[in-house]
Amino acid sequence: MMYDTHYGLAERPFQLTPDPRFWFDTATHRKAMAYLGYGLSQGEGFIVITGDPGAGKTTLVGHLMDRIDRGRLNVIRIVTTQIDADDLLRLVAQGLEVDATGMTKAQLLGAIERGLHAVARTGRRTLLIVDEAQSLPVASLEELRMLSNFQASGHPLLQIFLLGQPEFRHLLNKQGSLEQLRQRVIAMHHLDPMGEEEVEPYLMHRLSVVGWQGRPDFTTEAVAAMYRWSEGVPRRLNQLASRVLLHGAVEGIDLIDADDVATVAGDLDGDARMPASAPPPLETQQPAAFAVRASSPQGDPRIDDRIAELEARLEVQDAALRRVLTLLVDWVEGDALRPERQPLRGTAA
Repeated sequence: MMYDTHYGLAERPFQLTPDPRFWFDTATHRKAMAYLGYGLSQGEGFIVITGDPGAGKTTLVGHLMDRIDRGRLNVIRIVTTQIDADDLLRLVAQGLEVDATGMTKAQLLGAIERGLHAVARTGRRTLLIVDEAQSLPVASLEELRMLSNFQASGHPLLQIFLLGQPEFRHLLNKQGSLEQLRQRVIAMHHLDPMGEEEVEPYLMHRLSVVGWQGRPDFTTEAVAAMYRWSEGVPRRLNQLASRVLLHGAVEGIDLIDADDVATVAGDLDGDARMPASAPPPLETQQPAAFAVRASSPQGDPRIDDRIAELEARLEVQDAALRRVLTLLVDWVEGDALRPERQPLRGTAA
């Protein structure tokens, strides 16, 4: 049963995939947008936004992309996975539609600068957005700093927006070799979890986007329980809310209370604690028929006869397989010992 159909919703409101349509102005996201607006108005340097996983960094970028004027800003976006400096430069070149095939690093830097100048001649600035910046090696961050030096008539050609987890802020503050980059950060903000008073408006907002008409509703205690479990982290709250709605649809509940939330939260906690199952070692695995016998009720002759039949069938199949394998081995070995075949008379050699 899909809960969106049960509750008359146009689609699921709590998907984990970021969607700018569901943007909600929490206090911390509103402050982040203010810092972004200030940073972009300066047109230079670095803007840094950090936050724990699930805090809404990617949603923030999506909201920004919806609001910027593409006629004035050329955006290149990179999601890093420990990209080294050379590969990072090639991704920037790709974003500028520069063919970097076979270029040395010096040639690549020259091509990037020319690409930035080409964008500037169209009346636009270039914004480079780098997500998961905590994965970048220090050498790659230094390369970004060097790119920020490119100018035209005293005006920067490139501005850089870095998003990362909290350890990225720690790296910037503690890594001595990043002092010059740190001095070029003109705006920095850390995304905090939402406050308890923001949870209910957040839930109502996302439900309203998909046509919510009051079903289901949440008691005050249910909302408080959802805040406690999620700790105000948007992704965790979405995860819990989605499962709560599924529980409500299955149980036919229109008013979600704290007990319903506790039930679902317990299931989620259990899922998180459950270890991944692994098959037993080959030497300890038992034939299927033996496994059935070990778990079957004792003393039922019909089951015992069926098990015996399965065991006999397995033995026949096993013997047949061994015969086929033996014939195959004999054929391969015999073929290898035969002299090279001569072409048939009257055919081409």
